[in-house]
Amino acid sequence: MAVFVVAGGSYAEPASKLPPQSTIPQPAMSKDATPQTPGTKLAPAKPPEAKLERVTFGDLPSWEADEHLAAFKTFLKSCEATIKAAAKPASGAPAQCKVPSGELAAACRAAQNLKAPTKASAKAFFENQFVPHRIAHAKGQGLLTGYYEPVLEGSRTAQGKFQTPVYRRPPDLVNVVAEADRASMPTGLTHVRQTAAGVAPFPTRAEIEQGALTGQSLELLYLEDPVEVFFMHIQGSGRIHLTDGTTVRINYDGKNGHPYSSIGRYLIDQGLVDAGKMSMQALGKWLRADKERGQKVMWQNQSFIFFRELDDSDGPMGAMQVALTPGRSLAVDTGYHTLGTPIYLSVPELAHAAKRGGFNRLMVAQDVGSAIKGPERGDIYFGSGVKAGKLAGTTRHAGNFYVLLPAVTQTAGQGIRFGERLPWETIVKAAP
Repeated sequence: MAVFVVAGGSYAEPASKLPPQSTIPQPAMSKDATPQTPGTKLAPAKPPEAKLERVTFGDLPSWEADEHLAAFKTFLKSCEATIKAAAKPASGAPAQCKVPSGELAAACRAAQNLKAPTKASAKAFFENQFVPHRIAHAKGQGLLTGYYEPVLEGSRTAQGKFQTPVYRRPPDLVNVVAEADRASMPTGLTHVRQTAAGVAPFPTRAEIEQGALTGQSLELLYLEDPVEVFFMHIQGSGRIHLTDGTTVRINYDGKNGHPYSSIGRYLIDQGLVDAGKMSMQALGKWLRADKERGQKVMWQNQSFIFFRELDDSDGPMGAMQVALTPGRSLAVDTGYHTLGTPIYLSVPELAHAAKRGGFNRLMVAQDVGSAIKGPERGDIYFGSGVKAGKLAGTTRHAGNFYVLLPAVTQTAGQGIRFGERLPWETIVKAAP
């Protein structure tokens, strides 16, 4: 899971200017009185004004300079999941101008047949198997943010400084939509609570932190800082050093179903923090300056995440249930992009995350996030720990996607529209 708050700059607002806690508006409780039941068909969303336009690899900024072998290894890592997805019966859902899973699986089999890949053969693989398409829309550029895996201390029991619980998935939590598609749902709840009388909204963040799950033995671990736990919910994973000397990874395992909302944006809209001085680090400092006030602001985000425990493996799991690769795994909106699709990013101003020049790199769509919505909206996974957190916390830049469609996919030189309610083979309308 991936999602970010608001980034850009460092904290500079003196404490004397911060309003007292009583001036913070109280969080609104859930108003979803009639949630959709599992299996409910969603009304089709209005097609966005965006299309895919065929380009050449020569049109991709700094394509020749990229480390194609690293991208190939990342692509290969998710191929088993891609092939399994292609083997499942088609859902019958309207086409969203995404890569057909069967054609992406064919590219995966070609990748698996490439023995002892090199930089040159990896580059040739992408150039032979795929055709790049840029996303064209009125705004001209999309938005790239970053996420990471926090590394924290914790305990299996509530003791000493470790008093903030991390919860496992409740047994009565059910999905309204598939986990990989939760960010693509335009409105309503993504998860609900199953009761004897039917389904009902699950408690909000405020309700859970005020005791809604007490006595159900759902506590997985205990951490020290409520703000760090909140950020871990946003990132969707964490690596925890426990008091018994062991280390575990915990990973996203569902949410309470309420929509994610950015508290960074909330503070900016309320005039409490200047937009130019907002970053994840600045937000954390603001929240910790007054614990009661900070808690009430965190309650503005009604979304609450549940976790499962993994062993201390090679990385957190993305939506494809494969380990994420720092600097190569990308979270996308699955309403527009098939997981496993290679996507080349060009982010000219993202210099702090690149060895030279801007960030021009072939990524693989392997994750999703509740705030990652739109055809050219992405979240870059930067890795684990403090350094990765600093990169993620200061990444909020305009950029462009170049989607690599399998060469066998039928395309149109004039552009393929996102959201056309037609079979894939007939999406050939030119922009008006």
